[in-house]
Amino acid sequence: MIRVAVLCGGRSGEHEISLRSAESIIRALDPARYEVKRYFISKQGVWDPGPILPQPGANAGIDVVFPVLHGTFGEDGTVQGLLELAGLPYVGPGVMASANAMDKDVMKRLCLERGIPVVEYAVLQRGALDAGAVDLPFPVFVKPANLGSSVGITKVKERPGLAAALEFAARFDRKIIVERGIAGREFECSVLGNESPVAAAPCEVLPSREFYDYEDKYLLDQARIELPARLSDEQTAEIRRLAVEAYQALECEGMSRVDFLLEEATGQFYVNEVNTIPGFTSISMYPKMWEYSGVPYAALLDRLIELALARHAERQSTAYER
Repeated sequence: MIRVAVLCGGRSGEHEISLRSAESIIRALDPARYEVKRYFISKQGVWDPGPILPQPGANAGIDVVFPVLHGTFGEDGTVQGLLELAGLPYVGPGVMASANAMDKDVMKRLCLERGIPVVEYAVLQRGALDAGAVDLPFPVFVKPANLGSSVGITKVKERPGLAAALEFAARFDRKIIVERGIAGREFECSVLGNESPVAAAPCEVLPSREFYDYEDKYLLDQARIELPARLSDEQTAEIRRLAVEAYQALECEGMSRVDFLLEEATGQFYVNEVNTIPGFTSISMYPKMWEYSGVPYAALLDRLIELALARHAERQSTAYER
């Protein structure tokens, strides 16, 4: 029996989505194989029934941790650092990859270094929100650099609306990203694996609103998903290739979902985001893409736990002293 600690909730704007993902995972874990213990983290950062301690051997009863903490303090490398200090295996990318992917600016820079296309963008800091410094054609998207689920994002069609959008995004992060708006289509692609990652069949997101925002993702239930995506064989191969390339550029392990934009005018794919702890709710596309690709939900959870244990076992051969 493998003892799995599922971490959920957290100090994040995505607290509620985390709870929904965690419940789906707990229901799907085979009780004949796993003994599951839920660790709830409140919006104030209080752990119930108690915190994981940052000391090897201090957390009896845990064989592997499944962090289901979307966004800040969960997907950004912080909880991964805690689990490294505790000496516990855990599902998903490590400290550096999590931090790299969470910061949209750093993610884009690493992709550009590998020749992976990303949309042109500008970076501003909370203390210097100069709308006049943004030299991009409109429309633009204004985003917190370190958040997910489209929290804090505004589409700005004309320059007079830019200052308010910057102030809104700055409520959620110290660093703000402004991206050139792309007229085209949105896609997602799931990636799985450690040293030899593979990509699932991609899906297309068809928003019910002007873009795929928080309400469209989680509240309205009107966005449509096409799985498999309506793409040529060549386009499908390209999106899967780019998904794996981005995954490796950020040094991800375990799992990630890579989101894409396809510009209608040029036919160019752009990597938009890399989500290291993607949603696992009943409507989440990371498990749905793998299910379509031949890996059912419960088997996917088995595989993720296997990958976590394998990575931890391999790292045990690393020397930390002379």
